[in-house]
Amino acid sequence: MSQAKTAALPTDWRDFYALTKPRVMTLVIFTGICGMLAAPGSIHPVLGFTAMLCIAVGAAGSAALNQWWEADLDAGMKRTAQRPIPAGRMDPISARDFGGFLAGASVLIMGLVIGWLAAAILAFSIFYYAWIYTVWLKPRTPQNIVIGGGAGAFPPLIGWVAVTGDITLMPILLFLIIFVWTPPHFWALALFVQTDYANVGIPMMPVVAGVKSTRHQILGYAVLLLPLTLVPWYIGGAGNLYGISALVLSSIFLFYSAQVGLRNAEPGDKMKPEKRLFAYSIFYLFILFGALVVDRFATLNGIQS
Repeated sequence: MSQAKTAALPTDWRDFYALTKPRVMTLVIFTGICGMLAAPGSIHPVLGFTAMLCIAVGAAGSAALNQWWEADLDAGMKRTAQRPIPAGRMDPISARDFGGFLAGASVLIMGLVIGWLAAAILAFSIFYYAWIYTVWLKPRTPQNIVIGGGAGAFPPLIGWVAVTGDITLMPILLFLIIFVWTPPHFWALALFVQTDYANVGIPMMPVVAGVKSTRHQILGYAVLLLPLTLVPWYIGGAGNLYGISALVLSSIFLFYSAQVGLRNAEPGDKMKPEKRLFAYSIFYLFILFGALVVDRFATLNGIQS
């Protein structure tokens, strides 16, 4: 928990915005929208916008709570030292209250306007990230990102439930795709910033198990991810357009993961395959979920059977 002192520099709106981790939130919002658009049925545009706003605000609140708790750790890492709290631009209590308000408001509005099942899942996703991952898993186990990956996998499930009001196999599959995608995505990043994690004592996989083991595990998850992304097509939950896209995109993901997993270079090299995999992994998830939505609209308009 942060013991940071009161901010010495003035806080402005950009610091509050930075607390929300906007780059991460972009992917959260996008996958949530895709879950909503791919779901059977329809939702009024105003209600759909409200649901997405709640998902975004809930994610922003959990991100702020994460930075409040980890301010001391962030101060010890180059990648995060300029965040508002460790940089001295914001006091921790303001960040905590901001995050708590966003989290609470998002759940309440989701429940009152959309439905309490979607609100309950949103509340659990916030709790999962802010407490289970941040407080419990991250400082204790190298499996933190494996188990904690569930936190980022909830948005398409919430979006789907906002439309349908129930949980079926398809939204669970969307959850699982992001869940399995997260370890190779995040470990690719962790491989080239592992010194930061080692300096502050966070047991990320490269720090605890070593570079070679982490690379092998990245490849293992990529092998699992490819058939998993094809299951929605196999069970008839998505059409051929999605199926072909998933096969091509996941094969490329596996190729890049193999370049990481089978290499023997030392951790001091330029890590080009790891950086390439990390960059592609973000593009991959955007295009994969986008293909799911395009597939859904193509089916509705009779473009494919």
